[in-house]
Amino acid sequence: MTEKKPFTVLFEDNHLLIVNKASGIPSQPDQSGDVSLIDYVAIYLKEKYQKPGNVFVGLVHRLDRPVSGVIMIARTSKALERMNKAFSTRSISKHYFAVVKNSPPQTQATIQHWLIRNTQKNITRAYSQARPDAQQASLEYQSLHQSQHYHLLKINLHTGRHHQIRAQLSAIGCPIKGDLKYGADRSNPDGSISLHARELIFEHPVSKESIKVVAPLPDSDVWKYFKTLLDQ
Repeated sequence: MTEKKPFTVLFEDNHLLIVNKASGIPSQPDQSGDVSLIDYVAIYLKEKYQKPGNVFVGLVHRLDRPVSGVIMIARTSKALERMNKAFSTRSISKHYFAVVKNSPPQTQATIQHWLIRNTQKNITRAYSQARPDAQQASLEYQSLHQSQHYHLLKINLHTGRHHQIRAQLSAIGCPIKGDLKYGADRSNPDGSISLHARELIFEHPVSKESIKVVAPLPDSDVWKYFKTLLDQ
């Protein structure tokens, strides 16, 4: 595979590989048949460490195809088991940046919805009241900056549901830039949506060291604009 790999390495040791995934590729193989992040990572590890056979690549969590940002991969079964447990017990902090069209109702708030996933259409609907078969979802957002047309929100996920951030922000009138499925009025030129997994904070599965990994922002104009404000 000679094409440029669609990720950059943010952290790597014998147990974990944490990368900044580009938008546009699936985290794992799907019905599209396109090369996934896991496929690229397997080739990267095999070539770097000159492994003669298959390499262990354990995807700890996922990002939607049009979403960019930090994603964790386990290099051993022990690390995978321990990090899966850490995610399931919510002992890992995950922060996202989202660029949205409209100003949120409050500068900072925790919002809760009940989500129902339509697997046939691959879309999740958010409801303000409990419903049968719905999963409760919660996130906290904070409005950081705004431009002439958009607002930059920082998102702290309390639960990890299918399309949770996309559905919940849409439900409060703040669809993510480029996210046609959830109410954006136009797509982004590269097919991405302006949602970026910015940061992971976790305890290392072996050393128990506290680690913080931050994924640089994408290279598009809107992200460059907000990066300038964040750097001030």
